[in-house]
Amino acid sequence: MSTEITSSNPIVRAIIGGTAPQPARLAAASGLLPLPQSDLLEVLVALRQSDDSKIAAAAEETLGAQGVDDFLEAAKASETPAPVLDYLAVFPGANRQIHEAVVLNNKTPDRAVATIAALTSESSVLELIAINQQRLVRFPEIIDAILANAARSAEAERRAQETRREFFEKERGAQQIAQELRARGKTAAAEFFESAESRGLSADDAWLIAEHIEVSDAELDNSWLPAERYEELADETAEEYAANFKKVIECERIEMGEVPAERVSLIRRIMFMNARDRMKLAMKGDREARSILIRDSNKVVATAVINNPRVTDQEVENIAAMRTVADEVLRLIALNRAWARSYTIIHNLVRNPRTPVPTVVSTLPRIRSRDLQHLSQNRNVSENVRRQALRLVQTREGH
Repeated sequence: MSTEITSSNPIVRAIIGGTAPQPARLAAASGLLPLPQSDLLEVLVALRQSDDSKIAAAAEETLGAQGVDDFLEAAKASETPAPVLDYLAVFPGANRQIHEAVVLNNKTPDRAVATIAALTSESSVLELIAINQQRLVRFPEIIDAILANAARSAEAERRAQETRREFFEKERGAQQIAQELRARGKTAAAEFFESAESRGLSADDAWLIAEHIEVSDAELDNSWLPAERYEELADETAEEYAANFKKVIECERIEMGEVPAERVSLIRRIMFMNARDRMKLAMKGDREARSILIRDSNKVVATAVINNPRVTDQEVENIAAMRTVADEVLRLIALNRAWARSYTIIHNLVRNPRTPVPTVVSTLPRIRSRDLQHLSQNRNVSENVRRQALRLVQTREGH
C-alpha cells in the first residue's frame, strides 16, 4: 500500500504501510484496536482500499458505524490527514456542518472541495466555497462544479462567474493573476506566474510554487554559472525525475523524521519540474523551496541554492552539517570568504564526511585545538582527516 501516512504512531504506520500481520490489520479494520479517534479514522480510510476484500469490507463497516459528531470533529481538526478529509467530502452521511468544516479546513485538498461543490444540495455550502477566490483560481474545476450544481444560489453563481471572467476568460488568466500578485508586492511570484504556461505547469502547480518565490529577476546574479555548465541541465527521463523525488524524500526522512503529506506534495511538484526551472527556483525561492532543492541530484540545481541572494548564514550552517548534500556544495561554501569567517560553518564542514578531503585539510588550521582533538577521534570522517587533525594538535602542543 503506497498511502502517505500522517500519524507518528508506529502501530498505525505498520498497519497502513502493510508491514503489520494480516490479523492485526483485520482487527484494526474492525475497530478492535485501542487507537485514538484521529488515528482510527486514518487507518479505516486507508484500509477501505485494501487489496484484501475482507479487510476492506471491515473498514467500510466500521467507518459506517462512526458517529456524525466524530466526523464533524475530524473535519474541524487541523491535524486531520488529507485522505480523511477526502473521504468526508464523499461520505454519504455527511451533513451540512461536516461539509462546511471540510471546506474551511486549510488541509483539505482542492479536489475534495471540488467534490463537495459538485455533490452538495446546500446552497450555503456552495456560497462558502465560492468566497475563497484563491482556491477557485488555484483549482478552477471548483468553479465548474459550482456552476453545474442546480442547488447554487445567485450569490455563489455570481462569485464563481466573476472569478472565471477575471482570471480565466479572454486568455487573460496568467496575466491577470500576475497583475494581482504585483499589486500585493509579490513581483517575483508574478514573474514566475507569467511564464508558467510556457514551462508546462498547470495553474494549480504554478500557483503553489509561485507562493514560494521571493527573489525577482532584478536581484539575480548569474555570474556564478558559466555557459558550459548549462549542459548539465539537459532533459531528464521520467525515471530520473522519480529517482530525484525519492532521493529528496529519503534525505528529509533521514534528517528530520517523517515528512508531512503537505510537504511531500510540494516536493513532488518541485522535483518534477525540469532541471532549468528547478535551478531558477533554487535561485529565486524562499527558505522552504531552498531546503528542498539543496538536496537535488543535479549539482547545478543544488549549488544554485547557495547562490540565492536571500540564503542566510543560519541556512548555510545547517547545509554545512548535512550529510545528504553534494560535495560540490560543501566545497563552494568553504570557498566563500564571508561564510569561511563563521567558525560554526567551518567547524560543521570539517566534521561532515561529505566534505571533500582537500577542502577539509585546507580548513583544519583554522579549527580550535580542542575541536581538532575531538575530530582526530571522530570515526565518521576519513582516516586522512583524523590523522591530519592529530598532527596539528601535536604541533600546537610542541610535540
